[in-house]
Amino acid sequence: MIGGSGFYAMEGLTDTEQVTVPTPYGEPSSPITIGTLHGRRVAFIARHGEGHRLLPSELPVRANIYALKLLGVDSVFSVSAVGSLQQRYEPLHAVVPDQVIDRTRGRVSTFFGDGAVAHIGLADPFCPALGALLVAGGREAGVTMHEGGAMVVIEGPAFSTRAESALYRSWDAAIIGMTALPEAKLAREAELCYASICFVTDYDVWHETEADVSASAIFQTLQRNVVSGREAVSIAIAAIEDARACTCRDALGAALVTDPKIVPAETRARLGVIVERYWGAQP
Repeated sequence: MIGGSGFYAMEGLTDTEQVTVPTPYGEPSSPITIGTLHGRRVAFIARHGEGHRLLPSELPVRANIYALKLLGVDSVFSVSAVGSLQQRYEPLHAVVPDQVIDRTRGRVSTFFGDGAVAHIGLADPFCPALGALLVAGGREAGVTMHEGGAMVVIEGPAFSTRAESALYRSWDAAIIGMTALPEAKLAREAELCYASICFVTDYDVWHETEADVSASAIFQTLQRNVVSGREAVSIAIAAIEDARACTCRDALGAALVTDPKIVPAETRARLGVIVERYWGAQP
C-alpha cells in the first residue's frame, strides 16, 4: 500500500515491524511498516513522508517502488486525494481511474538508461484486476464509487489555473492529481500490479458555485475520506487472489531491448531485482 495525503498509516495490521530499506535510488519516502492483514503480509509506505514533508515533484518514487519489489511485493494499492473535473464526481466520492494524462515536467519515470533500454507498454496504466477489487471494496465500505476515467497528473505543487482546468475538462478527463505518475510507469517496469483509489476532495477551480480548491479545504475533506479509504483497501486485500487476469507481472519481458552482455556493470547492478528474472543475478 502507498498512502497519499492524509493517509499516513494503515490500521488493522498485526505482527507489525518497521523497516528501513536502502535502495540504489536512495531512501524511500518513509520507513516501511510491514504487518499481517487478513492472513496476508502487507507493506505500507507513506508517500509524502512522515509529517507530509515531500512535494509531489520531490517524491523518491524509484526508491519507493524498488523497496517494495525488494520486499517481495507483487501488488500495489495506491490511495490518493484528487480534484474533480466533472460535475458527476462529487467530493467524498471515489474514482478508480483506468487512464492517465501526463502533464508533469522533468520527473524521472524509468529505472532504465545509462546503457540499458526498455520500452514498457503503458496502454492501460492501471491493473484492471486490482482496480475491480478497489471498486468492490469501496462500494462495500459505503463509498460512492466511479469505475474508470482519465486522471490528469500535473506537476504541482501549485493547483491549476482556470484556463488549465477548462482545458482538462474539454478533454473529458475525470479527475486531477499530482502523484500517480511516475508511480504507475515505474510499477509497470517493476512488474507490479498497480491500481489507485482516488478520493475526490474538491472541484478544482472550474466550478461556478463551489469554492476554489485550497490546501486547507482539501485536508478538511480528507479526514472524512481516510476511514473509508482504509476500509475499502482492507476489503480489497481480503479479496485479492494470486492468480489474476492481467499481464502486469510479465510486462518487462517484451520491453527489454539491450543485450545484457553489453550493459555496464554499474547499471546492471543498480537495476538489480528489476531485471534479475530475465538477466539473472549480477555476474
